[in-house]
Amino acid sequence: MSLLLMLPSFSFGIYSSNPPLSLDYYKSTCPTVLEIVRKEVECAVFSDPRNAAFFVRLHFHDCFVQGCDASVLLEDTIMLQGEKKSSNNINSLKGYRLIDRIKNKLESECPGIVSCADILTIAARDAIILVGGPYWDIPLGRKDSKTASYTQADTNLPTADEGLVGIMDKFTSQGLNIIDMVALAGGDNNITAMDYVTPNLFDNSFYTILLRGEGLLHSDQEMFSSLFAIETKELVKKYAIDPIAFFEQFSESMVKLGNIIDPDTFATGEVRKNCRFVNT
Repeated sequence: MSLLLMLPSFSFGIYSSNPPLSLDYYKSTCPTVLEIVRKEVECAVFSDPRNAAFFVRLHFHDCFVQGCDASVLLEDTIMLQGEKKSSNNINSLKGYRLIDRIKNKLESECPGIVSCADILTIAARDAIILVGGPYWDIPLGRKDSKTASYTQADTNLPTADEGLVGIMDKFTSQGLNIIDMVALAGGDNNITAMDYVTPNLFDNSFYTILLRGEGLLHSDQEMFSSLFAIETKELVKKYAIDPIAFFEQFSESMVKLGNIIDPDTFATGEVRKNCRFVNT
């Protein structure tokens, strides 16, 4: 699926980031976390620019299911059914080994400290920067869930052939609004084949493609061409002519996406030693 995803308040719908995330969460426990993640993401993106999209998509698919809790990384076990084989993930998600590499580096430097959920959030931001996108500050301190939801992975995520109303419902159910939806739609598209103009660069060309009626996915083109696209059409026009406005809104919306947190997960979660399995 191509759709992806610093407000003063971080309270959104079912999920909430009322748990105390902070910009300096690892200041004393793992001060090199941002540097380590950045270097690993650099290696991955410089070796293949397509890896940037893998990081972004993993983060988006994670946050739309149980909140940003790294449930998307869990493997199937006798005791747990993961999300990787759901219809929305099985052919869409790659890059798991890239996350493993980052986790292994952090476990060597700061064992048992940095959550996989935080790794996904940081890596997505760094990947965007490396392909020309904007910087934004990331509040940290997420916990990794001990559960996954195959069912939510099938139902919560927008699909390529979905109509605009259905997609809007899925965003609003996560506490994201229509502005967030249109801005986040340009995240993955700008660094994959969905943007045939500048496929390895993060820019606003995705929106100019929609203006021409040439969106490669039905769900994307619906934002400009649907009968219900009254508000989204104006936003597409705005971002097509004003890349600065797009960058600013994308940054704000990515913070909102990253702060979708289930309070129960925060209370009962853990920091996984291996992102693929719950601690034993």
